[in-house]
Amino acid sequence: MSRRRIPVVVERRIRAIARGRCGYCLSPQHLVMARLEIEHITPLAQGGGDDESNLWLACPICNRYKGGKTTGIDPESGEIVPLFNPRIQVWNDHFRWSEDGLRIIGLTPVGRATVDTLHLSDDPDALEVRSYWILAGWHPPED
Repeated sequence: MSRRRIPVVVERRIRAIARGRCGYCLSPQHLVMARLEIEHITPLAQGGGDDESNLWLACPICNRYKGGKTTGIDPESGEIVPLFNPRIQVWNDHFRWSEDGLRIIGLTPVGRATVDTLHLSDDPDALEVRSYWILAGWHPPED
């Protein structure tokens, strides 16, 4: 299946609504060296479309780990649950930052499965970059 190009006006609107941040790890575009990507919440391969309601921003690390997944395993219960949907769910309802601001902690089954599946708290590159952002006083995000 070939991917259609997302219209520029739609991409700009998504970037504005997402406030220029990854929907999963909250990394802001102005601190990420790569361009944040428009991702399909439900992947095209699983029947998702290019409609705006299925699109959001993701950093390359989160998008790579998410790939074609829509579910993950809650490490606490062992249950298969949907991954966090940044378009319709509130980040603070499912996650919080660790005391040192380095790691993302899942608060709900959805949050825990997303942290585990997307490696939000154990990707070595993400942890290293966050540690520098913390030293500079740029992280974690206040909202």
